[in-house]
Amino acid sequence: MATVVSAPRGGLNVNAIRQDFPILRQQVHGKPLVYLDNAATTQKPQAVIDSLVHYYAQENSNVHRGVHELSGRATDAYDAARETVRRFLNAADSREIVFVRGTTEAINLVAQTYGRAHVGRGDEIVLTEMEHHSNIVPWQILSQEKGAQLRVVPIADAGELRLDEFERLLTDRTRLVCVTHVSNVLGTVNPVADLVRLARSRGIPVLIDGAQAVAHMPVDVEALGCDFYAFSGHKIFGPTGIGVLYGRKALLDAMPVYQGGGGMIGRVTFDRTTYAELPYKFEAGTPHIAGAIGLAAALDYLTAIGLERVAAYEHDLLEYGAQALSQVPGLQLTGTARSKASVLSFALHDVHPHDVGTILDREGVAIRAGHHCCQPLMARLGVPATARASLAMYNTREEIDALVRALQTVREVFA
Repeated sequence: MATVVSAPRGGLNVNAIRQDFPILRQQVHGKPLVYLDNAATTQKPQAVIDSLVHYYAQENSNVHRGVHELSGRATDAYDAARETVRRFLNAADSREIVFVRGTTEAINLVAQTYGRAHVGRGDEIVLTEMEHHSNIVPWQILSQEKGAQLRVVPIADAGELRLDEFERLLTDRTRLVCVTHVSNVLGTVNPVADLVRLARSRGIPVLIDGAQAVAHMPVDVEALGCDFYAFSGHKIFGPTGIGVLYGRKALLDAMPVYQGGGGMIGRVTFDRTTYAELPYKFEAGTPHIAGAIGLAAALDYLTAIGLERVAAYEHDLLEYGAQALSQVPGLQLTGTARSKASVLSFALHDVHPHDVGTILDREGVAIRAGHHCCQPLMARLGVPATARASLAMYNTREEIDALVRALQTVREVFA
């Protein structure tokens, strides 16, 4: 566990935190690793790695089925993980926490259950121009099946939602609003509490894609008032292949099942099947037990550090990074919203983002280059791709400086 002491720029002892992440100690191509691809996936602290090893070495067994000691231990750890997630999100009831593979599966679950039951011909689903493909494609599939329509909230040039357009698009045919909390391309922090208030005042439920938010700011689903909230473990220092769907209990109770199989049933005959209570009716088959336990370890680790401290530190780092990158000749930042988190997307004049990423890699700097699973947003921005440096609590100003030096190398190569 990281030791947190008073320190400048957000009150984090970042050097101590970095020591908790063994992967950060390595070199890449003979250079110290500068990992700035956190929006794609975050690195894992030793506490998470240890929790996975302990489970597989000491407790490996299936849950909720066995009467032997190992199954009891595994079940206790798995159930405790759900309660950890509930506390982390401040959900009212652990039955409102459904374990899934990640944000993508969470959104598909809602689309194929709540969506199929409530969306019909001529109905509308409201999205935004900044959505990830995971919050577009499931709704396209549903709309094509049902004869519904997607309505898209435009963004201003700075990367902020047009709130006037959002309100205008809410009609008596709107059946669901689906919006990202933080854009994975722009870093824009959307005013989700306001969006929820506007939608719910019209009786419209709201799903929030929280994949890029949960590692960077406190999230309280009760305070937000949202109906669904989804996030992925691997973007919050936890394992891959595990994620969470929060849903209000009344909605989850009324929704049809998503998949059939073991674990989600009450009683099965060849004539009919009754289903398990929440949340198990949405968790068919053997769950990712180790993933849930590892996710709980990640949330405990982050909670011990303090998300308010993380947010303050990362805000300082983001401002430092934006200022540093703005001094690079020919570099244009993408996304300058007043409320931003963790993401610095940019283009370097006459250099394709893939070339930027490749050369930076040779300098030990890991960023992401491409359309970031946001092709409609790229079309709105008028570019095929961007380069993206994305920050986490273990990144430093010195790493931003290393990024800037590496970008100078890119410029020299293409001079």
